[in-house]
Amino acid sequence: MSNYKLGLDYAKQLDKEDELAHYRNQFHIPKDKTGNELIYLCGNSLGLQPKATKDYINQELEDWANLGVEGHTDAKNPWLAYHEFLTESMAKVVGAKPIEVVIMNTLTANLHFMMVSFYKPTPKRSKILIESDAFPSDKYAVESQLRHHGYDDKEDLVLWAPRKGEELARYEDLEAILEAQGDAIALVMIGGVNYYTGQYFDLKRIAALAHKHGCKVGFDCAHGAGNVALNLHDSGADFAVWCTYKYMNSGPGSLGGCFVHERHAHNKDLNRFTGWWSHNKETRFNMRGEFEALAGAEGWQLSNPPILSMAAIKASADMFNGVGMEKLIKKSKLITGYFEFLIQQLNNSDIKIITPSNPDARGCQLSIQVKNADRSLHDKLTAAGVISDWREPDVIRCAPIPFYNTYQDVYLMVEKLKTILND
Repeated sequence: MSNYKLGLDYAKQLDKEDELAHYRNQFHIPKDKTGNELIYLCGNSLGLQPKATKDYINQELEDWANLGVEGHTDAKNPWLAYHEFLTESMAKVVGAKPIEVVIMNTLTANLHFMMVSFYKPTPKRSKILIESDAFPSDKYAVESQLRHHGYDDKEDLVLWAPRKGEELARYEDLEAILEAQGDAIALVMIGGVNYYTGQYFDLKRIAALAHKHGCKVGFDCAHGAGNVALNLHDSGADFAVWCTYKYMNSGPGSLGGCFVHERHAHNKDLNRFTGWWSHNKETRFNMRGEFEALAGAEGWQLSNPPILSMAAIKASADMFNGVGMEKLIKKSKLITGYFEFLIQQLNNSDIKIITPSNPDARGCQLSIQVKNADRSLHDKLTAAGVISDWREPDVIRCAPIPFYNTYQDVYLMVEKLKTILND
């Protein structure tokens, strides 16, 4: 859709036509000190709380209070198998088969557990390739893996960087790197959606290219899960990890997810760290037997799941299951396109959107670069009732979330930004 219009009345009309508009009332919207709803465009950092979350958690608290240890088998949602209640919904969100998905641990911990299995360096093939502006935790994690295996965390770290004067990474540059160094690269580990620019990478293209050169492939989908059509199974990636507290609205610091492609599901020879929750469910409580890995992504678990955190994930996952990613992505493209249109209509040479303009190469995040700005601009926006995200040196990240953001949110944010810039 390119025939967007200016004016508040048009934004209101878009909200009337929005088939997902009623979902906003199912979330708690933060308010200012006088009780007015804030314009919350920070779901790419922390998603808002579904109103149902409290009931989901309270159910487990009540079962714990009333049943004690028997809740593992007798709770309304028996705790022994609680993570399984999330598998099918999460598989749909990330485009995977249920056997390929498990909810466990947290994001960077899961990245390390995946690298234990899929980063297997040799003297001739030891390097790891990441994008140059990867999320810092990813960079720190892969550097520490290089050091752990006795390699140099600078010389053996290969960076896929944008060209000078550009913000977005080019696939032809990745191809050139792999042509030159592919035989020495053991792992290609890319953020599926770059946290800074919002660039959504072609996962299938990257995986095929890396596999052509004999590299293993993983993706950090922290900014992709619940935001874009990841299609992880079809991508052919060996593994992927993500968190659930951004677009998946599961609460601060909540559990992460793992994808392991089904071609690895029954390979018990893969090196991995293990614990009793990755052991055969039928004999898990015999306590004396030798380890027998579960098939699929479940075989990478270590410990029994934290139920209260999983209850919050279930509250959100059930909402995603109800609406489906297709409808969410449809609105995401419309509202983000409208947002982009309004920013462009400011006709301000100091403002530049560094996120790709192609709707298929981004999710709902727009990274707005403001020339000669500093954090004071973001602070003024916050004071004006806009909750966004500042990233040094000069970028405001905003994400109109299709579940709970309105077209009026976007319109009013741009109006406030215009007022601040004019002042």
